[in-house]
Amino acid sequence: MENLKKSTWTRVLCYILIPIFLIILILSVLNVAITSEYGDFNKNQDFVQTENFAMNYLYSIVTDIEYIKEYEKSNKSQSYGKYAEIEDSDYSEGRIYYESRNYNDTYIYNNIQYIIINKETNELYTNIRTKNYIQDIEDMKTKDIYWVYEDGNISTNIELMNQDNAKYLISDYQSMEEMQGYKVYTSFDMQALNSTNVFYIQQEVYNLFKGHENAPVYLIPISAICLIAMIIYLCISIGHEKGKEGIVLNGIDKFPYEILFTIISMIIGIVLSIGIAGIEVQIPQKMVISLFLLSYLGSYASGMVLFVTTVKRIKAKQFWKTFLIYKIYAWIKRSLKKSINAITDKTNSNRKIAILYWSFIIITSILISLSGSFFGFLLLIAFWILVFYEILQYNKKLKQIQDALMDIYQGKPDVHLDEEVLKGTLGKMAKYINDIAGGFHNAIEQSLKSERMKTELITNVSHDIKTPLTSIINYVDLLKKENIQDAKIEQYIAILDKKSQRLKKLIEDLVEASKVSSGNLKLNMEDINIKELIQQITGEFEDKFEKKNLKIDMNLAKESMIVKADTRYMYRIVENLFSNITKYALENTRVYIELKKYNERIYLTIKNISKDRLNITSEELMQRFVRGDKSRYTEGSGLGLSIAKSLTELQGGNFNIQIDGDLFKVEIIW
Repeated sequence: MENLKKSTWTRVLCYILIPIFLIILILSVLNVAITSEYGDFNKNQDFVQTENFAMNYLYSIVTDIEYIKEYEKSNKSQSYGKYAEIEDSDYSEGRIYYESRNYNDTYIYNNIQYIIINKETNELYTNIRTKNYIQDIEDMKTKDIYWVYEDGNISTNIELMNQDNAKYLISDYQSMEEMQGYKVYTSFDMQALNSTNVFYIQQEVYNLFKGHENAPVYLIPISAICLIAMIIYLCISIGHEKGKEGIVLNGIDKFPYEILFTIISMIIGIVLSIGIAGIEVQIPQKMVISLFLLSYLGSYASGMVLFVTTVKRIKAKQFWKTFLIYKIYAWIKRSLKKSINAITDKTNSNRKIAILYWSFIIITSILISLSGSFFGFLLLIAFWILVFYEILQYNKKLKQIQDALMDIYQGKPDVHLDEEVLKGTLGKMAKYINDIAGGFHNAIEQSLKSERMKTELITNVSHDIKTPLTSIINYVDLLKKENIQDAKIEQYIAILDKKSQRLKKLIEDLVEASKVSSGNLKLNMEDINIKELIQQITGEFEDKFEKKNLKIDMNLAKESMIVKADTRYMYRIVENLFSNITKYALENTRVYIELKKYNERIYLTIKNISKDRLNITSEELMQRFVRGDKSRYTEGSGLGLSIAKSLTELQGGNFNIQIDGDLFKVEIIW
């Protein structure tokens, strides 16, 4: 059942079947209505033999006579009537009035030809434009369908319109007595029927339902039951989707309901007018059917959209909440609630603003009412000046708070605001800022103290280690000078020498890193030719590069590159980078060194291929004691890059690292 409720295909099938069953139901109900109007259908009976045809035929005649009477009462006013007097005829009994315009607003009976004669005046009214009306009257009596009224007697070849039956066909508000005083001669031309004629439409409806009068007996209940079942299913399933809980609302379901309702109603009105146009406009029958179908499906689709979104909103309990009026009401309610809370909450600054604002309005209104006098006008000006002065003072206090926050943002710890001067809400803000500034100052002091303690600890420990280490190195040197014959002992001495030198280098790096981080370095800034420095250090590392078969590809600018820096520390920066290459570069690869000048700045770029994939970010690699080889089998301390970066920044340069797979790139900018 749950799967059926969320089945998209079942819903689509219902959407397709509903208009089919609906049109069946509509046509079945129409069949019942048509049967009640036309009577029992006879397969062998033509439309002209039906009561409906006879009734509308007589209705047309009586309506014309009523209009002629009104026309005569208006003294044949051309502005009133549809008739125009004509003289081109041999009718000598009286005047002739020809129907030049059609004023039947509801029905169009242009297939009925008539000649109506006022017996008292012998004036003739007709819609036939000929010269021999006497002959026309005789011709009418020979037509397949005719109806004649003379002196209270009716002659016709339509049984339902004869003397006995005609009086029963006239509606309650019309009567055969309307014809007294007139002679009426009419005929009907079935060959001239077209889609704009009411008899044509009635004939088509009659032929459509003829022979199917019993169909509604089973079609109405079946179609009604199917429609009700599908609508109930849609009401249950609409809003549910597979993989989602609850009612799922789309964008159209959140659109203001009354606006959506208006738009859909307009669309339905437009498509219905298209269908109605098929009746009023003289167009081919096939096109009329297409227009009706378009009108029906368009109305159904628009109505179904409204039905679906209405059901969704009701099931999601959002129906009234999606009305634009409700949203406006809810917004007004929230705004009023916030305003009331702001005014009643003594701790809220909005309360003070609201009080001051309305006080200003009230006092200003009173002073304006008194400004008819010169003294009242002066009071109004003085009040405005006072308010402006208070605003300036308030803004001045806000500026103090803003400046204090800016100082804290920029890292200045010595920030203090006078809480006595800044009263009220501003006083509370000042207190908070002072507390933040105090905590910030204490944090900085604590951080500096901790940093100093770490630096002192590193320096003291390094000094304490350095003394025995120096003795170890000296004794190892003495042992190396002894004539030792045992090969194992010589191997042990070599290991001691290597490890002691490594330990010495690590201690020196630690001390230097500590000094750099604490800023305890004295820089001797001078102009240095960085190009010559690189060439010098490259020569010193030539043997180490050759040992790992690293080919140096140097691209140095032709002109001298002068930077202002400390020679000793600049040497250390480049040395650390080259040392890093000899430890971590892949053997039998190239090392690219480029020095150039661009936009008045000097760029030193060093690139090499790492022997291990660098599964580490550049930020992590710049941290202390972090190395590219996680196995830590190389002799590096993990401080070289960190020291190089810190020394570069101390001398006013920028130190950047980029890693792309096994490509390692360093860029220094002065």
